[in-house]
Amino acid sequence: MSITVNIYYTGENGNARKFAEEMVSAGVAAKIRAEEGNLKYEYFFPMEDPETVLLIDSWENQAAIDAHHASPMMGEIAALRDKYDLHMKAERYVSDADGFSAHDQAFIRQ
Repeated sequence: MSITVNIYYTGENGNARKFAEEMVSAGVAAKIRAEEGNLKYEYFFPMEDPETVLLIDSWENQAAIDAHHASPMMGEIAALRDKYDLHMKAERYVSDADGFSAHDQAFIRQ
């Protein structure tokens, strides 16, 4: 069972995108991807909202998330969020241990 958290960062004047770009250019995103238990850490840009960035952040389990939250990188992330004056909305999803049903698979083009 994995846990995925979608975090929507919203700011003004392109600050959300600048935040994501600095997370990548400063190497913070790469360090998070290298943490034990991280499955995915990727930024996406919604087509219809240029002031929002979506982070899809997936972990093997809650213990991996807790270790990440206790890491020094959380201070770096918080400092950058403050620098760019971002607000957040978060959604949490737990994977289905059985995966996609055969019926659902019919709609997924490989």
